[in-house]
Amino acid sequence: MDSLGGTAAAIVLIVLIVFVIIVLVRSIRIIPQARAGVVERLGKYQRTLNPGLTILIPFVDRLLPLLDLREQVVSFPPQPVITEDNLVVSIDTVVYFQVTDPRAATYEIANYIQAVEQLTTTTLRNVVGGLNLEEALTSRDQINGQLRGVLDEATGRWGIRVSRVELKAIDPPHSIQDSMEKQMRAERDRRAAILTAEGTKQSQILTAEGERQSAILKAEGDAKAAILRADGEAQAIQKVFDAIHKGNPDQKLLAYQYLQTLPKLAEGTSNKLWIIPSEVGEALKGIGGALGGADSNGVAGLFGNKATAGSAAPESGARPQEPTP
Repeated sequence: MDSLGGTAAAIVLIVLIVFVIIVLVRSIRIIPQARAGVVERLGKYQRTLNPGLTILIPFVDRLLPLLDLREQVVSFPPQPVITEDNLVVSIDTVVYFQVTDPRAATYEIANYIQAVEQLTTTTLRNVVGGLNLEEALTSRDQINGQLRGVLDEATGRWGIRVSRVELKAIDPPHSIQDSMEKQMRAERDRRAAILTAEGTKQSQILTAEGERQSAILKAEGDAKAAILRADGEAQAIQKVFDAIHKGNPDQKLLAYQYLQTLPKLAEGTSNKLWIIPSEVGEALKGIGGALGGADSNGVAGLFGNKATAGSAAPESGARPQEPTP
């Protein structure tokens, strides 16, 4: 009997130890950081557990699955959407949301991720349905803003805050893609032709401008050179004139210099006619006076002509003519 009583006592002791361990395990809970837990007492919401160590009443309190308080990213599969111009496009969306109220996320909605997905799909169809294909492809920021506003307003009572909504891809039908590629290729060719024409035009304009500037600079250079040559000749003439006046030349020197200048008038292959100025006679007189009465034949010999100043000498044996009374 004693052995049976000792065995029963040991069994009871073991059961008590196991019971105590179970109670301790069910009573002590550790909530990790960025997590939250909802505690129900006898099936009714009791409190929300924050990160840290907490103690529950065994068999009375029940801890629901922990909720993640970090921002979550959910990518939804592509959804077919009909645009305003009756084209079906496939749109892939990404939603960034965060649980802000664990109690509302637990009791206000059964599956908040599925609810966000369905709400995103319906809202996306409403927004894109009012746009044509070109507007839908170029108005991503506008679509994102409208989706975020609608989702944030609807999910606020679920204890969820939608921070961002992004359109990952908008895929039009393949036939439309081919047409768009052809259109873009034609647009690029047109822009290339315009740029080539503009470049050719600018090149021609710059070339003409350079030639004009070159001609202007050349003309200005020729004009300045002519002016400088004229100034030089004028200064030379002025110096010669001043030198002549300072030297006080007489009539004889001037006549001789005049005769030396006359042959230069006939130089050149284009001169067919040489007109002797009337001042030649005066020059000859000056030369004759300079020679002190030399015969005019010697003076006229300067031009290779016969003497014309006096009468010819009488021939030998000829009788002189008597003077007329």
